[in-house]
Amino acid sequence: MAIQSNIAEASHAQEETTPECKEILSSLPKEKGWRTPNLYLFQGFWCQPKEIQAIISVQNHYKAEDSDIIVATIPKSGTTWLKALCFAIVNREKFDCQKNHPLLTSNPHELVQFLEYKLYANNQIPDLSTLPAPRLLATHMPLRALPDSVRESDSKLVYLCRNPFDTFVSIWHYLCKIRPESLGPLSLEEAFDMYCKGVIGYGPYWDHMLGYWHQSFENPHKVLFLKYEEMKEDTTFYMKKLSEFLGFPFSSEEEKFGVIEEIAKLCSFEHLKELEVNKKGKGAIAHFENKNLFRKGEVGDWVNHFNPFMVERLTNIMEEKLAASECSIDSERGGNCVGDGNGGGGGGGGGGGGRSGSGSGGGCGCGAVAVCGKYGSRG
Repeated sequence: MAIQSNIAEASHAQEETTPECKEILSSLPKEKGWRTPNLYLFQGFWCQPKEIQAIISVQNHYKAEDSDIIVATIPKSGTTWLKALCFAIVNREKFDCQKNHPLLTSNPHELVQFLEYKLYANNQIPDLSTLPAPRLLATHMPLRALPDSVRESDSKLVYLCRNPFDTFVSIWHYLCKIRPESLGPLSLEEAFDMYCKGVIGYGPYWDHMLGYWHQSFENPHKVLFLKYEEMKEDTTFYMKKLSEFLGFPFSSEEEKFGVIEEIAKLCSFEHLKELEVNKKGKGAIAHFENKNLFRKGEVGDWVNHFNPFMVERLTNIMEEKLAASECSIDSERGGNCVGDGNGGGGGGGGGGGGRSGSGSGGGCGCGAVAVCGKYGSRG
């Protein structure tokens, strides 16, 4: 049934769009898609036909409130994990991690819903005023595509960046699982070529990441920029940082009694993956099985997929794209962050790196060519 649904979605994607969207599609550049026949270049980023329709609806109708919290990512960069953490942190006084917690019976995507995939999909205009504050929402949209109300309000954006190598591998595996049979297989080599050209949902990767990166410096009270590799290495530290940014800091009593560790365990990839709802449930994202959202969740799995040519090509692309920014990659020290002493370089490596020091000897701990900042994580 799932395969039949996928085929139907692929073959009728454009027919299901509104006349307004069809007219827009006819004028847009397009390339071969990963899960649908085509991806379209809309407002400077690539997306599927139905996503364009939903994005227009979000831009026209979503009005951000000052208390809104929006989880922002490019696909397959730790979205499920970050949603779980945000939900658990904000709602920790309401639910017991071991008894009645919604994360034990619901997928994180059901609890923190996407604006464009869920709430405003299929021509819906939801009444979000019924949601209790703070409203926890999510998006894959680039920063520049978000409605003006997001930028003008005191709403908060939490962005999670994953190194481009592991992100690619995760995207490829995921989309191969849900790709319609009618489109035929998508080889690793073909997918990598598309990725390097920027043709990926909501990409190019580098544009998406840099938009939020720059804004996190210009308005640090608005955007918190987190790195997957750092969070995996020191989850407790970054949970505290996240809780403070969201306005729900952990008290000394909570720290003393292990509340942070309880939430970290509840939201861990390993725990979420083994829950019944995530092993046998479906529908958290469209009509797909929830188990497709969980593969390895590891740092550095790219080494099992990349050959030297692929490493060199993507490294060169990232260095070129980030050259004009204060965000950089270090291709010579196995993914270590480059810092200048103003806040540290990486996620807690040795030699003066981590959250303090120069960062030149520290690292993201990703074992990959990692995206990192000249000024580290500002921890």
